[in-house]
Amino acid sequence: MANVASRHLDLSVNPLDVLEELVSANDWTFNRHSDSELMAIVAGRWCGYHMHFVLQREMSAMFFSCQLDLRVPDTKKAAVYELLALVNENLWLGHFDFGSEEGAPMYRHTLPLRGAPGLSAEQLEDIVDVALVECERFYPALQLVVWGGRSVADALAVARMDTVGEA
Repeated sequence: MANVASRHLDLSVNPLDVLEELVSANDWTFNRHSDSELMAIVAGRWCGYHMHFVLQREMSAMFFSCQLDLRVPDTKKAAVYELLALVNENLWLGHFDFGSEEGAPMYRHTLPLRGAPGLSAEQLEDIVDVALVECERFYPALQLVVWGGRSVADALAVARMDTVGEA
């Protein structure tokens, strides 16, 4: 396909500036490494999540990952890969992946920005909210496979179970 427009991103407002305001408003610990990178730590119900945002101007995109605080032993990696593949079948946005360098599962999503004037605060909130909801929903299934000795099918059934209220 012919490239008819510049691929270099020229935003009037850096989405990471907006994101920094969102992270600060939620009192999350964060570190702004540069004009194109921000990391935040978010406490979830089951574990802590390490969020990583990278604005890639040359590709006109923003990469986002949310790493779960769960180290997977080598003996359980095949089962975790299988579980993540099945989980991904039901996701509308993003996907779960396994960070081999980190040894931990993560939720990932990349937003193409070419031709867009930028990202709104609402869009950034949605990205973070979707990631947290999906990570919280599937973390117990990962725990069941990694530490509970349960099968992938059993763990997935638990994750898909709708719960009402809190105990």
